[in-house]
Amino acid sequence: MTRRETDALWTLVRAERAALLRDLEGLTDEQWRSPSLCGEWDVEHVVAHLTAAATTTRFGWLRSMAAARFRPAVHNERRLAEHLGATPQQTLESFRAVIDARVAPTSDITAFLGEVVVHAQDIREPLGLTTMPSAEALTAVAEFYAAKDFAVPSHAMVEGLRLRASDTPFTSGTEPEVVGPLLSLVMAMAVRPSHLDQLDGEGAVTLRQRVEDE
Repeated sequence: MTRRETDALWTLVRAERAALLRDLEGLTDEQWRSPSLCGEWDVEHVVAHLTAAATTTRFGWLRSMAAARFRPAVHNERRLAEHLGATPQQTLESFRAVIDARVAPTSDITAFLGEVVVHAQDIREPLGLTTMPSAEALTAVAEFYAAKDFAVPSHAMVEGLRLRASDTPFTSGTEPEVVGPLLSLVMAMAVRPSHLDQLDGEGAVTLRQRVEDE
């Protein structure tokens, strides 16, 4: 990846963080405690997780994983505890401090962009917030997810299927087809069942089964 491509991806990461920050600034204490789409984590947990990721170098990630005996769940919980503030406002300020950060635990910056895009929706959707990721960010994440399993089994979810966005030029793969909004395709690849009803086509049943069985 060229320096220009890397810079472009980090610019997208910053823009998506900044958009999420604007949404978070208006939350009540009750909303901070609301469930997210991310398992047992509430909104504040997801924000702290994003801050942790933005402050973890490759060496730091390896050291933390080794200390956790290479159990990702243990690693995540330990890093989460480091970045949860005593109050939601403290957690928010920690996130604000990493808006411009260009630190990632791996060289796969597109996967890191995906973390920001997907976790932002994990927060927004249960709260009824309507902010949308940019089409450019969604396209980069969709292309990465369709080609490779990384933090989520995204490629496995859509292997042998043709994805076609109904709102952008994005396509990937072969028949049978799954068609729908690009955001819904991305969230389905990230194993978020909440977007499955937005998808149609002959391959939609297969995708639904894979996501629900994961």
